[in-house]
Amino acid sequence: MRTLEHFPNLVTMFFTRATEQGDKPFLWHKEDGGWASLSWREAAVQVASLARALKAIGLERGDRVMLVSENRPEWCLSDLAIMAAGCVTVPTYVTNTERDHTHIIENSGAKAVIVSTAKLARTLLPAAVRATAAKIVIGIEDIRVAQSGALEFHSWSRLIADHAADPKQVAAEANFKREDLACIIYTSGTGGAPRGVMQHHGAILHNVQGCTTIISEDFGWDEEVFLSFLPLSHAYEHTGGQHFPIGLGAQIYYSEGLDKLASNIEETRPTIMVVVPRLFEVLRTRISKAIEKQGKFSNYLLDRALDVGTKSYEGRMSLKDRAMDLVVKATIKPKIGKRFGGRMKAMVSGGAPLTPEVGIFFQSLGLTFLQGYGQTEAAPVISCNRPSAGLKMDTVGPPLPDTEVRIAEDGEILVRGELVMHGYWRNEVETARVLKDGWLHTGDIGLIDEKGRIKITDRKKDIIVNDKGDNVAPQKVEGMLTLQPEIVQAMIFGDRKPYMVAVLVPDPEWTQEWCARNGDSCQFEKLVENSSYRTALSAAVERVNKDLSVIERVRRYVIADGPFTIENEQLTPSLKIRRHVLKEVYGPRLDALYKG
Repeated sequence: MRTLEHFPNLVTMFFTRATEQGDKPFLWHKEDGGWASLSWREAAVQVASLARALKAIGLERGDRVMLVSENRPEWCLSDLAIMAAGCVTVPTYVTNTERDHTHIIENSGAKAVIVSTAKLARTLLPAAVRATAAKIVIGIEDIRVAQSGALEFHSWSRLIADHAADPKQVAAEANFKREDLACIIYTSGTGGAPRGVMQHHGAILHNVQGCTTIISEDFGWDEEVFLSFLPLSHAYEHTGGQHFPIGLGAQIYYSEGLDKLASNIEETRPTIMVVVPRLFEVLRTRISKAIEKQGKFSNYLLDRALDVGTKSYEGRMSLKDRAMDLVVKATIKPKIGKRFGGRMKAMVSGGAPLTPEVGIFFQSLGLTFLQGYGQTEAAPVISCNRPSAGLKMDTVGPPLPDTEVRIAEDGEILVRGELVMHGYWRNEVETARVLKDGWLHTGDIGLIDEKGRIKITDRKKDIIVNDKGDNVAPQKVEGMLTLQPEIVQAMIFGDRKPYMVAVLVPDPEWTQEWCARNGDSCQFEKLVENSSYRTALSAAVERVNKDLSVIERVRRYVIADGPFTIENEQLTPSLKIRRHVLKEVYGPRLDALYKG
């Protein structure tokens, strides 16, 4: 069993791995229709040279550098170079508005910004011009500025070319300690202005160490391959999709996006995938629909696979089930495995609660499915399911090694250890609210089962209390609703009300099929008023209601004006619903459901 060394900082970890791996491929991206790689040695030279350049243009130890880019090799190289220069990375989402950028630039006091494209610069530059500190702009691509004004512009590639540096020398100068600040990650949040979480080197290294232990002990640490899909500006991907692979000496492929994710998986054949629950729900739907089109026998095999998989998960397999399992292993499982590249060790879900049925679905088809738990304030991984602890889909596994977890009297999950942030940047009030006596108050409600696994029951602030004082966990109900083929997104509502109501986003593919079957036009305005269409949706809601308690059941609903998206600010960049935004948009219509 291999173990991860105790590194003093993230920069040293990277340069150590680069020296070991040499000319092996490290970062991959799509270029002219094919995958092109950058070796570890080449990456080390670029990181060292960019770090030198950042110092040469006036950045000093502790200065904050904002990073605005889609997932690509230059994101990783810039992040490492910023830290190698002794500066602090401030990652931001490419979906941020000018107002978001202004808040983060001003709050962080960023002295420089690195931006990838001219398109992203259009939103960023107005904020940089108004900022008091950020006067240096570095473009990864040509950002086509006709007049510099108060800003000082640099070319990313030119800076590297003009400041060639020896990686060994830059690595030797990396005397940062584990408690030193590595990055400030602004939480997307479900309400209010984003807060800057101060993640130190040791917090992220603690996560890398813990995740490496799981891979090493439960799966075997080998030549690992990751496919990076989630935004690197999110703590989950920043640690799990970048620094964790670096710690393993793994290769990282950068996905081309959701529309090409399935083909990217088949092409790159990853061994580990780090994804949010919503994507697994999408993949589950796509797999089911693809098999449905293959005829009766394929559908029969899928049903048998799910039946046997569920019984296996519940520990009640009969001899007949074991025989059927052999058939499933010889027929449908290899086909599904091939769709996922054929060498997948584990699919790791985090960032939001997962409906257990989705996990059992993938497990039944031969894919090892691990649900993790964490938050940005914990770098972000707190726990993760692992086969050696017994996989149970309604838990998020035991805490990472060297991580203390306890349950407060009111049910809140408290966490202590090196992974816990040092606080929110320039926000002592919020820091004092969540950090008490060294314990991080997560705001999540849960329990610890007899095997030491954490079970999340809900967000403390998201719990709905009806007019009788009964508590309803919205995420459970919403998860069950979105498992129905008719419904793609949902939010329930009912605080201080007599019963639950909901906003539903109908599944577009199901809607098209319904229209085709019924000979109706798929014009949204007409469908909303179409009684037959609403009856079909209501049938889906009633199926869910049968498995809910009386207080949880959804009595009435409104059809959303459109999908919840990041662009309309109804989803966070990590695909959680923004309840406060949805309540502002649909509040009057939801309130009206109690009057009719």
